[in-house]
Amino acid sequence: MNQMHIVDYQIHGTDCQYVEIELDPGEVAIADPGSMLYMENGIQMETIFGGTSKRGGLMGALQAVLAGENMFTTAFQNCGQGKKKVAITAPYSGQVIAIDLGLVGGSILAQRHAFLAGAKGVNISVAFQRRLGAGFFGGEGFILQKLEGDGMVFLHAGGTLIERTLGRNEVLRVHSGSVVAMDPSVDFDIELQRGLKSMLFSGDGLFFAKLRGPGKVWIQSLPFDRLAETIVAKGGNHSPGGILGQLTD
Repeated sequence: MNQMHIVDYQIHGTDCQYVEIELDPGEVAIADPGSMLYMENGIQMETIFGGTSKRGGLMGALQAVLAGENMFTTAFQNCGQGKKKVAITAPYSGQVIAIDLGLVGGSILAQRHAFLAGAKGVNISVAFQRRLGAGFFGGEGFILQKLEGDGMVFLHAGGTLIERTLGRNEVLRVHSGSVVAMDPSVDFDIELQRGLKSMLFSGDGLFFAKLRGPGKVWIQSLPFDRLAETIVAKGGNHSPGGILGQLTD
């Protein structure tokens, strides 16, 4: 394993977490632009065009946009003497998930916009859903992020983080926008909600995400789309949820 891909870190906070990454001299961490909270003297920040794709350049930038990331990536390198720290914060309230890709087979699937930061060796590419139904109706959509490498990657989950390990053929139904990440071994599909009344008034939409094991899944209690809808609703007139609410809006 390339030692340049291993970083020490500490996650701080409870409801609004951030991750503090400790870099040895010469070590590099990457993050989304605008996510830096603070960095110690000796760390140099560089903006890279092409996202975190191995291709880099224009093709890498286009792939980053498709994967839900910025076409620019910020790299933080320790150019000083001794260990230095850089802190990366999430765009809204939630928790930070630390995943060692080397311990999960080298890759993981995540929803768009879930990536927060990672070691230099992390590569983000586009992962297409295997079913058209998952693409058209699956909340975060037809495209998932595929995170590959042998180092640490940090994801952001809105609200409270739930971790579940599914056994073989074990099924879990989840609000589609609440799925943060999953092992590649987990089968992801979309299931139509039963009952006309539930469809119209539940506020959960027409479809659930259907996850089938084996594998580990990470779930967030407050996806960004639900947070945004709540803020809009609180600022204006209240309307019923579900399809009826969308029609009256």
